[in-house]
Amino acid sequence: MIQTIHPEVVCELKSRLGEGPLWDDSRNLICWVDILSGHIHEWSPQKKSLNTLSLGQMIGAMALTDKGDYIAALKSGFGKIHPKTAELEMIIDPETHLPLNRFNDGKCDPAGRFWAGTMPIAEDSSSGSLYTLDASLNVTKKESDICVSNGLAWSLDRKMMYFIDSPTRKVVGYDYDHESGSLSNKRTVIDIAEADGFPDGMTIDDEGMLWVAHWGGWQVARYDPGTGKKLLSVSMPVSQVTSCAFGGADFKDLYVTSARKGLSEKELADQPLAGSLFVLRNTGYRGTAAFRFKQEN
Repeated sequence: MIQTIHPEVVCELKSRLGEGPLWDDSRNLICWVDILSGHIHEWSPQKKSLNTLSLGQMIGAMALTDKGDYIAALKSGFGKIHPKTAELEMIIDPETHLPLNRFNDGKCDPAGRFWAGTMPIAEDSSSGSLYTLDASLNVTKKESDICVSNGLAWSLDRKMMYFIDSPTRKVVGYDYDHESGSLSNKRTVIDIAEADGFPDGMTIDDEGMLWVAHWGGWQVARYDPGTGKKLLSVSMPVSQVTSCAFGGADFKDLYVTSARKGLSEKELADQPLAGSLFVLRNTGYRGTAAFRFKQEN
């Protein structure tokens, strides 16, 4: 089903590779990264104002901490970022031996661990892995042989984790142990049609349905992970749709990131809004607040 929701451009900024939208419900901000520019952008819908944190290196993803900072996955590993100053404190780099890799998508799980995956910058191998950073700042490798580590989500009952390695055109599910963070019983829950491009970032709504951004697919789509069925599709004015997250006071607005990376001059002329942050207002569905990173002390 095609949903007649009209995407609105949030602000004039266009990212090279916009990703990882995150609603900060304590400050009423929509935050996202421009991976290649090394920026975190913060937009206040109420004040119509933009603040940008420049980090000096590529940033794949960030999440909020229970102290109000950002925990982030950067080119040089995991770090903590102070929002007021953009000061960066590096924590650990699990891939010092893989200088041609970078971190990509990441999120916190319901227990407060930060999950983030890596990928080769050239996207030419399966040298990526999926890691967790826990409250004691210990890193654990959860998966390997990943090409483009992408979307993460957890089921409402906290018994399943969903994950995307984009070139596979699949969303996989794992049995997830909330206490330990262990994964088991990997299986495919959604197959993405070739005509729909590649699955990228995703989020989950309060009915347990997954919303997937389609890179090369001009859409955001809602899927039932229980049946694998596509329930609806929202057409976007850009081809490279990268991720999505619910936000707003009641979490009924869906924010959607996009990218300009790799588009030709003609393609950019045909999709001048590429790289924009969009909002789908009053989707008829509702998300929940993002989980925050919990650190000891």
